[in-house]
Amino acid sequence: MSDVIFNIQPVDEKPKKETKAPRGSKYETIINAFMDSNHKLVRVDGTSLDANYLAGQLKKIIDRKALDMVTVSMRNKEVYLEKS
Repeated sequence: MSDVIFNIQPVDEKPKKETKAPRGSKYETIINAFMDSNHKLVRVDGTSLDANYLAGQLKKIIDRKALDMVTVSMRNKEVYLEKS
């Protein structure tokens, strides 16, 4: 067996963790644009995403940001955002 060579050094405290800046979701821009608009109901067009997937991602963002006044719904494979 070979011996492992190492040193131990006393320290006063552990250094703080380096954290990455929080990343916003790429779908968060859709929510932000809707919130900044004066519209009460919009259909989200122009994405190549499956409507179920997009609606799920938007719902996660709405829940995370606690936007109780915004709802996501799907009709005929189209995604809608509505302010109450």
